[in-house]
Amino acid sequence: MEIVWLLVSLVILYYGAEGLVSGAASLAKRIGISPLVIGLTIVSIGTSMPELVVSVKAAMSGQSAISIGNVLGSNFFNIGIILGMSALIYPLAVKRQLLKLDVPVMIFAALLFFLMFLDYKISHVEALIFILLLLSYISYLLFISKKNTTVEEEEEEIKQTKHWALDILFIGVGLLALVYGSDLLVVNATLIAGRLGMSEAMIGLTIVAVGTSMPELATSVVAAIKKRSDIAIGNVVGSNIFNVLLILGVAGLIQPISTPEINYVDGLFMIGISLLLWLFMKAGSRIKRWQGAAFIAFYLIYFFIKIAAA
Repeated sequence: MEIVWLLVSLVILYYGAEGLVSGAASLAKRIGISPLVIGLTIVSIGTSMPELVVSVKAAMSGQSAISIGNVLGSNFFNIGIILGMSALIYPLAVKRQLLKLDVPVMIFAALLFFLMFLDYKISHVEALIFILLLLSYISYLLFISKKNTTVEEEEEEIKQTKHWALDILFIGVGLLALVYGSDLLVVNATLIAGRLGMSEAMIGLTIVAVGTSMPELATSVVAAIKKRSDIAIGNVVGSNIFNVLLILGVAGLIQPISTPEINYVDGLFMIGISLLLWLFMKAGSRIKRWQGAAFIAFYLIYFFIKIAAA
């Protein structure tokens, strides 16, 4: 029965992503904010909700390893598998803003986490720094989006709905479907994994991190199919920024996070794949299919290293 519910959750995720992408793109066109900024903010926050719920619950329960492991695992999966698969489906156009601002902010967030977590803990003060940095980043994004009146060439004409309320409805229903679908997937996948004899540590590493990243996967894949590179990439980059600054910020404010189970190797891998994304973007105007395959290979290397070390 778990397999049936697993398949149902994938269907819910797909249609939730379809609604979210359509509503977000239409809203962006209506209010004059670029789809990239919508992808970096509204879509990213929405698809990061499962990670936020899981990590905050874990922090409140004193399960710091799950709280941090979920963020690191999700960030690595976002670039390695989600962006990799999206690029395999359709080579993703790279906007200048991503190269100059957003990806460097993502790398900075990863480096900041690495340095702050050298003592294996995130204090209240460090968590507050994460939150303040996030608020500054969002404010700057909205400022430059309104200030920049030049319109970049669109890859595909955005279809606008008849009323802004429909945009909000599509986004809201899409987000609810993504959160519910990802929860359904995690619960049933965990049951299946348990029956297969997987340890709790491996379930947390694979099922929880991958399961909470299903909204990002569904959203970016659908966006790639629709040739909406701005939302496909913006969703991943924005989610990785929000995962560190928002999720660890909120979780750390609720309860200081401390665990020796997550070490510097995991942080270095997250920095490494983030730098690889920046290098690929700097090398050309698109993330090509072979580069998407390289992301997937990078993730699989990390995955098998973790299995071998378990």
